[in-house]
Amino acid sequence: MKPLLPIEKYYGHLELVYPFYGAMPTGVSVSETGRIFICFPKWGDDVAFTVAEIVGGKLLPYPSLETNVVDPGNMTMSFISVQSIVADGRGTLWVLDTAAPNFSEPIKGGAKLVAVDLKTDTIRKVYTFPEDVVLPTTYLNDVRFDFRVGKAGYAYITDSSSKGPGAIIVVDLESGTAFRRLNGAKPTSPDPYFLPKVEGAILMNRNKDGSTSPYRGASDGIAISPDGKILFFCPLTSRHLFSISTAALRDRTIPDIDLLYHVAYWGEKGASDGMITDAKGNVYAGDYENNSIRKILPNGIMETIAHDPRILWPDTFSIGPDRYLYVIVNQLHRQARFHYGKDLRQKPYSLLRMKIDELPAPTFS
Repeated sequence: MKPLLPIEKYYGHLELVYPFYGAMPTGVSVSETGRIFICFPKWGDDVAFTVAEIVGGKLLPYPSLETNVVDPGNMTMSFISVQSIVADGRGTLWVLDTAAPNFSEPIKGGAKLVAVDLKTDTIRKVYTFPEDVVLPTTYLNDVRFDFRVGKAGYAYITDSSSKGPGAIIVVDLESGTAFRRLNGAKPTSPDPYFLPKVEGAILMNRNKDGSTSPYRGASDGIAISPDGKILFFCPLTSRHLFSISTAALRDRTIPDIDLLYHVAYWGEKGASDGMITDAKGNVYAGDYENNSIRKILPNGIMETIAHDPRILWPDTFSIGPDRYLYVIVNQLHRQARFHYGKDLRQKPYSLLRMKIDELPAPTFS
């Protein structure tokens, strides 16, 4: 009889919320009333609608099917390819539209931040960006909000470009004025020495013609402290966690070169896609190399709260009013672009959750 050998330890109780048998999701957000929203960027799958709500066990286009149909004559009011959605805790779902299907150059006039009123399920306001903010290389990735500063609050958006400078884009929600910060700086750029390894294999771009290149992603994951004073961020291809004062980000009298002195380094937390903060200031981050979820306490101590073979690329996080941490798991690393054109993903993709007994960080007083 063959002996039973020791195996890797897995832990953290995860529940399946929803299995996805169609297009690959990237984003999830749970509203203050428990509504669950999902987004599907157009990365090559058949995407019937790029923003959806889970209602009665089904995916329904949100806020309508018409909004999810690209209208070449009205790019501002139609969703093109949505990467991120964020419910702000006070009745609004914010939709971040990359306008860059298949990571193309953003369609002019299409990249935008859209406020959808959750009471009426209608678009309330649209913020578009000038060409010196959304560059030809820009990929709008994730967004966080603070409504305690300015007349209408501020938004902070990561540019996770794989071909150009990474940055944090700051948006004054009163005037709509937007500007790039830490543009091309080391903390918002891919780590040139980082070699990602997922499921035991090196992750790199592997094209159909046999050519290869390193996988690179700039500032991606983003989280904001409960008081809105600190913004946490990380490049996609890096294991490092950084933070910066939001007041410094908003202060345009500080040159970008001096802004680096305001950046704090928190150490290695694993390679992450999405991040989120709870009401006590704990930061939750995925570790896509190790099928894990990390928790970073305000004092800098890091712990792994889940390690599970089902966590095949933890993408976006959200904390619901039910005190659960929600996470999209989408097997991003198994896409055809990493395997010489062969799609290795296995459906379903999943929305998982685990009890953390904490509420989301507030965005307002």
